[in-house]
Amino acid sequence: MKRFLFVLIFLTLHFCVSAQQFSQYNTGTLYDAFENPAQKAFIPDSSRKVAFNLFFPNFNTDVTLAGNVQAALKNRAFLGHYEDNALTIGKQNFNYANANINAYSFMLKVYNSLNGDQELGFFAQSRFEGRGVFSDESVQLVADNTAFSQASYSDLFNNRFNYQAYHQIGVSYRGNVDEHLAFGVKVSALLGVVMNKVDINRSIINFDRAKDRAFLSMEGNYYASFDPGKFSIHDLLPSTKNPGASISFGTLYIADDKTRIQLNIKDLGFIHWNSLSHTGHFNNTGIIDSLSFPGIENRMARTASSLVQSNPVEHGFTTPTNSKAEVSASKAYLLNSYIKYTPTVILSKELFYTGFTAAMVNHFQYHNLVGTLTGAYSDMHFFSIGTQLMIKSPNAEFFIGTDRLVQSLSLARSTNTTSSQISKNSTFSGANFFMGFSIKMGAVIEHPYNASSIPMGDHRNFVKRFWQRITKKED
Repeated sequence: MKRFLFVLIFLTLHFCVSAQQFSQYNTGTLYDAFENPAQKAFIPDSSRKVAFNLFFPNFNTDVTLAGNVQAALKNRAFLGHYEDNALTIGKQNFNYANANINAYSFMLKVYNSLNGDQELGFFAQSRFEGRGVFSDESVQLVADNTAFSQASYSDLFNNRFNYQAYHQIGVSYRGNVDEHLAFGVKVSALLGVVMNKVDINRSIINFDRAKDRAFLSMEGNYYASFDPGKFSIHDLLPSTKNPGASISFGTLYIADDKTRIQLNIKDLGFIHWNSLSHTGHFNNTGIIDSLSFPGIENRMARTASSLVQSNPVEHGFTTPTNSKAEVSASKAYLLNSYIKYTPTVILSKELFYTGFTAAMVNHFQYHNLVGTLTGAYSDMHFFSIGTQLMIKSPNAEFFIGTDRLVQSLSLARSTNTTSSQISKNSTFSGANFFMGFSIKMGAVIEHPYNASSIPMGDHRNFVKRFWQRITKKED
């Protein structure tokens, strides 16, 4: 299986990680408050002053795969053989893989000021993000290479992929300017773990059927933060050898009719990979032997790896993080004496890639129980439905759900099914799962009118003081 995963690297099927998660919007959970910096996590006169996840990971995972290879790869992964009826040769059909993981191992927020709802947070977070584009022929070559009827083909394997993983450690701050406007910021130091990128711009394959072999030529560019074959579990630990920084900031405006409008720039940052990293331009030819014998995946992987890594140069380089700009609008409605309904419309645009997603999130709250129904549509024409179950009181919260319900259930069924049942390609395959927990501790936050003690001095928070200096407007 490890060999097979290495083959997938060549095929540029890298499930990359960096979460596209919408169901937590406007829930007021600790997770929501860190992801959307202007969102408040505390309720005066109800919440306690310190919110903490007790080191319980709050995370979101998301993977998607689109194109003709879906059935072939699911059959190979779950049943041990390829189902390649949908694959094409010479038709320039490409497949797309994308996935995201976002995990908070440590989250702590402190309610710092009654005047201005000032909140200060500290967190430790890990991410893995990336994407891949690869051709039908890349899978067909290992599924059944006898389908290649010609002796020579050009540009069938012009694939590309990139992925990177990193840790984040940082602080967040949130405060009200007035009763309508709030600002929030989240600043992180990044600790790069691993990065790899391959762009294949030209490829040629020549079959020598008489000797049961093929000559594969590839030209392109290669970036890697590690020596080939030397990455180990120890390298997953945080270190400062690949430093970086990122910032998220947002604003929340509450209109007179209680409509809530949020604007967020998320994870705008970079990582500088150290001078021992590898970069290079490759242009070489290798041989794939024994095309008709078992184990073609391993031999293909070894040949492809040797070509890509044939001309490395030790050199540092810098990559951006997968930043997003998001805007949302929501408003709460009382359906009856017991049920509150809060719809939220969200538009999300990736800043350094073409990705764009629109989502509609619907929260239904009955006392401390919240059920969520989410619909999302992307520029790849992917439509997904999500659900969430959350138990939330002023001082404790637990949530679990998925933003891709149908795809997640379909993938789960594929692990225990027959070839005929998963041989049909859908619009896209994928899975999404998220879960989180936190509690609040300490003294109860007392509203100024009910406070048992009277604080002295300048009660304005940092955001309010800064805003009033710019606008020259006093209370």
